[in-house]
Amino acid sequence: GSPYQPAIEALESHPEKKFYNVSNLGGAKYDTLPYSIRVLFESSVRNCDGFLVKETDAMNILDWKTKQNCVEVPFCPARVVLQDFTGIPAMVDFAAMREAVRNAGGDPVKVNPACPTDLTVDHSLQIDFSKCAIQNAPNPGGGEQRPVARLSPLKPPPRKPPPCRGHSSCRGSCGAGEAGRSSGPFSAQIENTPILCPFHLQPVPEPETVLKNQEMEFGRNRERLQFFKWSSKVFENISIIPPETGMAHQVNLEYLSRVVFDVKNFLHPDSVVGTDSHTTMVNGLGILGWGVGGIETEAVMLGMPLMLTLPEVVGCELTGTVSPFATSIDIVLSITKHLRQADVAGKFVEFFGNGVSQLSIADRTTIANMCPEYGAILSFFPVDNVTLKHLVVTGFDKAKLEVTEAYLKAVKLFRSDESSSREPEYSQVVQVSLSSIIPYVSGPKRSQDRVAVNNMKSDFQACLNEKSGVKGFQIAAEKQNDVVPVQYEGNEYKLSHGCVVIAAVISCTNNCNPSVMLAAGLLAKKAVETGLMVKPYIRTSLSPGSGMVTHYLSSSGVLPYLSKLGFEVVGYGCSTCVGNTAPLPEAIRNAIKQGDIIACGVLSGTKNFEGCLCDCVRANYLASPPLVVAYAIAGTVHIDFDTEPLGTGSNGKSIYLRDIWPTRQELHTVEEECVISSMFKELKEKMEKGNKRWNLLEAPESTLFPWDLKSTYIRCPSFFDKLAKEAVPPQAVENAHVLLFLGDSVTTDHISPAGSIARSSAAAKYLTSKGLTPREFNSYGARRGNDAVMTRGTFANIKLLNKFIGKPAPKTVHFPSGQTLDVFEAAELYQKDGIPVIILAGKKYGLGSSRDWAAKGPFLLGVKAVLAESYENVHRSQLIGIGIAPLQFHPGENPSTLGLTGREQFSILFPPDLSPRMTLDIKTSTGKVFSVIALFENNMEITLYKNGGSLNFVARRFL
Repeated sequence: GSPYQPAIEALESHPEKKFYNVSNLGGAKYDTLPYSIRVLFESSVRNCDGFLVKETDAMNILDWKTKQNCVEVPFCPARVVLQDFTGIPAMVDFAAMREAVRNAGGDPVKVNPACPTDLTVDHSLQIDFSKCAIQNAPNPGGGEQRPVARLSPLKPPPRKPPPCRGHSSCRGSCGAGEAGRSSGPFSAQIENTPILCPFHLQPVPEPETVLKNQEMEFGRNRERLQFFKWSSKVFENISIIPPETGMAHQVNLEYLSRVVFDVKNFLHPDSVVGTDSHTTMVNGLGILGWGVGGIETEAVMLGMPLMLTLPEVVGCELTGTVSPFATSIDIVLSITKHLRQADVAGKFVEFFGNGVSQLSIADRTTIANMCPEYGAILSFFPVDNVTLKHLVVTGFDKAKLEVTEAYLKAVKLFRSDESSSREPEYSQVVQVSLSSIIPYVSGPKRSQDRVAVNNMKSDFQACLNEKSGVKGFQIAAEKQNDVVPVQYEGNEYKLSHGCVVIAAVISCTNNCNPSVMLAAGLLAKKAVETGLMVKPYIRTSLSPGSGMVTHYLSSSGVLPYLSKLGFEVVGYGCSTCVGNTAPLPEAIRNAIKQGDIIACGVLSGTKNFEGCLCDCVRANYLASPPLVVAYAIAGTVHIDFDTEPLGTGSNGKSIYLRDIWPTRQELHTVEEECVISSMFKELKEKMEKGNKRWNLLEAPESTLFPWDLKSTYIRCPSFFDKLAKEAVPPQAVENAHVLLFLGDSVTTDHISPAGSIARSSAAAKYLTSKGLTPREFNSYGARRGNDAVMTRGTFANIKLLNKFIGKPAPKTVHFPSGQTLDVFEAAELYQKDGIPVIILAGKKYGLGSSRDWAAKGPFLLGVKAVLAESYENVHRSQLIGIGIAPLQFHPGENPSTLGLTGREQFSILFPPDLSPRMTLDIKTSTGKVFSVIALFENNMEITLYKNGGSLNFVARRFL
């Protein structure tokens, strides 16, 4: 047990609950630690076993101030999230481990993941779909592609009058038929009911190319889904969010969040690592978490800690109050821009200051989710009152919430706004004044030209004066006040420079914070209530994208107001939607051309807008959704919102933008109370009910998985073939041939199988021999549960430059026979003859993102050691984790200085008393002897290597 047992205390308000009181243990040092480091400290105290986590590790974390960037520390996350099929190799390894433990005389039932593991099997159903479906996937709003969005008709069908104008309230009762009521508009249906447009509840026609029989989606993935279902039945600690819960991915991630774990009345903070790139969003809820590769997640599931260099923590202080016109996107983009300039790459970021409470949870999770864009490992928002309120709305249990709050306060992980509370000390502080964030639009010609909204009028005036160019339109001074009268639908309107003729509200991917769409809706609601309208000749449209935004607009009830102003839904694959994008009215186009008017389009969202607008619209501005609605109502961009009214209300009074702009408070209230609570209710119901097909899917219940020898998706890998009770000391590598002789900067993409399976490749030959046609090959990603395919795809990258071949090709020379073969075929021949192989490489071997098969693949090819000039550290530790020795040339030495051709045979002796960074001798068949460094950094790595890697090390624990 932990040497820190004496630090266990009972929670005052709930004495039955116990916890490690780390704040007492750490004393004054603890109080100055950043909150995120406190979470690391608690984890090291609770998991301290003297081997994987030592007392010195906990003390190093406590001494963070002096030790940051200098020491590696272990971290044991509370749980793991696997996304879709990235979870397959890990689960296959556990299934294989059960088998191996039984064969070695152990009890297979004991083999379970060491920590709770959540698997979301949602949108993989399509990701993994054939190309034709992907090519027909217009996803105007980006974000999560629901099957709904994929099914767009190839030609717009004849327009029918909609039975319902998208009132979310009348789900199905307005003549949209039974299907609408039974499924709710958001279920990603793979039922045989027609897919419905969530706005008009009309069936969406399907293109011929999308496989006619929708059963096929489920059928094609049946094997893998059955395997998952078996896993969820027989393993402890595994829970699965089944396919077709049809919810945006972020919601699933949040649904799984615990904030504080309560395991048999023992409390500790929630923390998570996952293979999912969105994992970092949970830091917005005060849960420490980040994305890692498959092999690290698997190690955590095996009960191994993650090793990380104790990071620097950049404190981001938010001060001041937000301008009422700044939207969430303005805030998020402004904060992320500050962080990008502050150089936070590879560091933790943590938010503090009195401005933090002004950010809603949606703002926080968006900032946290955008980590990759500014390079931080994570962006942490400690739990505060805003978080607690949000948890109430998402249906968190009241009693649990009380315990959560009491516990977080007891261990000082709760951030309060009282001035008395001490702020932690940070590595550096970046200040962001929220009051300096003002709304901008971009344009009129390039998206990088930003104009503050309060300068819009003068800036547009300047554009009229300026010479033709990136901003200027060069309109003669006497023509700048020209007005062109135009007749339209029986009324006369006047067009002048700056008039708005196109206004499109598009939900865009890179800043998909749905609350800004809600802001546009609330603005529209207030505008309609005061009697403001949009002129009928302005081409208005609303493309909500899919998933979350749809939910925001329908559950808050703002859609009818948007459509009253002319913002009708377009682009959803539904007939009503598709027929809507009419060109500008003839009369308006002629008037613009005759009068040489600089007409404007205002859009929210994407950058590439030149092509999609009419050639007669010469000025285009990108603006936030509520500003698009505001400019549409004003009818011109030549306006100063502070001093000029948008129009006249039904009571005859002038109405200004500030009169109808929704406050942040209103927005947060509607967002939390209507939208988020309805989303979580819906997800809970779906989770409890489960999905019809998933429930009916049959899966074995046996302790051991019944492997199907015919399967080309899932097969039992050979990682445990030599598992015995006692580890064998490291075997000498004798007379090894060089499988590949590589240069510098070989990335994990060169090594690991990825992408589609080339027809001439070794993997293709294997699948063909199993009776598959090239159409059925699918991708390496889809077959990562089959080691036979993955091993054949290792080093199968056509850009691989092997010095034996002299040009990029996935080939090598098999020296005993002199043949040039696929890498796999050569390795197979060597293995048949019992000849070990090694890899020679240059500097930075294993660069790039971590891929589990970049280590597993070479291991199964028979690679015993890699000899390189230097390594990417993550890949180096993965090689050890699978049982391959990473050896390094001494500084200044490399194959050419040592006169190696790679055609020699190499012998390496590992002494029984192997120690970190030990020097080893290598003998070659030409009689040359040279020494290298065994690149093991600590005793734990040596123990893992002696055990044949972490999989075997953990399997032995069950014997």
